[in-house]
Amino acid sequence: MKSIVCLLAALVPGWAMASGLDGSQLSPLWGVPFAGVLLSIALCPLLVPTFWHHHFGKLTAAWALAFLLPCAWVFGPALAAGSLVHALLAEYLPFIILLVALYTVAGGIYIRGNLHGSPGLNVALLAIGAALASVMGTTGASMLMLRPLVRANDNRVHKAHVVVFFIFVVSNAGGALTPLGDPPLFLGFLQGVDFFWTVGHLWQPTLFLVAALLALLWVIDSYYYRQEGVTPVDPTPDTPRVGFDGAVNFVLLLAVLGLVLLSGLWKSPVVFHIAGAEVGLPGLVRDAGLIAVTLLSLRLTPGPVHANNQFSWGPMLEVAKLFAGIFLTIIPVIAMLRAGLQGPFGAVVAAVTRPDGQPDPAMYFWASGALSSFLDNAPTYLVFFNTAGGDAHTLMTALAPTLAAVSAGSVFMGANSYIGNAPNMMVKAIAEERGVRMPSFFGYMAWSGAVLLPLFVLMTFIWF
Repeated sequence: MKSIVCLLAALVPGWAMASGLDGSQLSPLWGVPFAGVLLSIALCPLLVPTFWHHHFGKLTAAWALAFLLPCAWVFGPALAAGSLVHALLAEYLPFIILLVALYTVAGGIYIRGNLHGSPGLNVALLAIGAALASVMGTTGASMLMLRPLVRANDNRVHKAHVVVFFIFVVSNAGGALTPLGDPPLFLGFLQGVDFFWTVGHLWQPTLFLVAALLALLWVIDSYYYRQEGVTPVDPTPDTPRVGFDGAVNFVLLLAVLGLVLLSGLWKSPVVFHIAGAEVGLPGLVRDAGLIAVTLLSLRLTPGPVHANNQFSWGPMLEVAKLFAGIFLTIIPVIAMLRAGLQGPFGAVVAAVTRPDGQPDPAMYFWASGALSSFLDNAPTYLVFFNTAGGDAHTLMTALAPTLAAVSAGSVFMGANSYIGNAPNMMVKAIAEERGVRMPSFFGYMAWSGAVLLPLFVLMTFIWF
């Protein structure tokens, strides 16, 4: 799952702590509930759409219980309860609080003016979004730029492909240049990677990937644009000029970034123990500040801005319920990955190491990317960061190609599925809420497989 929320990595130290489960002693069957959540997200909207629409929260809760109840039976109620509390307090709640803050603040900014969705304009909007993603995070950039993009194309017959490329470019690839852009990179920053190391080592593959995707979008969108012939009457009335309403939210966005940075840089010995889970003072201050920012945004944003943006809590509620199940059922999967060669997934760890014992950057790129396509990219980054030695200084110097491969794989390949990165699912939900018929789970993967995988193969030969 990846995603992304932007800046989720500020919350990720919790993943580095053991959940209490010894992954080397677990059977791969403990991953069945997590696989069940993924398959439910993939298949139910396609096979039983009405049931899924009304009961996806209940089904996700059932899969979570399918892990927690056997865990309590086999390992004891204390360990199961500890895992639950840790996942909720140290991981899920901070994740949702940050996501809600970014969703609310970005939803309080209205880009005024009716743009007309031509291929050139769509490419320009995605390019702007890609540039913003490394500054305000993939979640913030996605929420800000998606609405004007959908509004600009509301008279187009074929427009789902534009949103698919939006996920590729703005919700993922664009966040690869700074630790503020995407969770895995901020995690590396917290582990000691220099702030500007990423842009110095990833600007070339990032520029290549973004440019190639924008060029492909222009070709594909030009084809559909010509096929449509006479464009229908635009349902959105023209306005004299383009501008911004709700500009106070730009200040609040800076406050969000400042709070997340503060929680990563501020080292405090004050730690609160809640039912076995450790909650540090910087994290509490960050979360309290993010809640305050969310309330301020709702209070200060004029009503017409939310109305014009068609702001609603539906997409946020969907993401919150689905990711609650993902955060809980992923616990044994992460434990098994962290067990390394001694765990059920030891073959994965062995596959990224050359016969001489040195890491293989190409394999790190694909292994971290493959897992980031379906797991959250932040803990995936952490697993392979530690697999490669875990020493930031060594990884930035002697093993720089390996760190670049892990960073690129974790960020770029989060676009391979809807659950690879948190903004992906949110963009899908908002687009569908506005009448865009988005591809199914596997339909989206058909797009990513045809467009992204060949580019990743080419990037492997050039850079990794």
